[in-house]
Amino acid sequence: MVEFNFDGPPVGDAAADLSSECQRQLLPIVQETVQAAVAAGWNQKDVLLALVELAWDLYETHREDL
Repeated sequence: MVEFNFDGPPVGDAAADLSSECQRQLLPIVQETVQAAVAAGWNQKDVLLALVELAWDLYETHREDL
């Protein structure tokens, strides 16, 4: 299992790299999840779409908190 290494949010000029830092840390987890689902016979596109929908639902649910 992949582990996160979030020390704290980027500040100053590094804040522009927030998206790329999240992607760098989350991509291996997403890839591992999708690979495991595909190995179990799931459709890759369906799994990826479900992850997108999940992320969007989380965003919508917590949007007012932002």
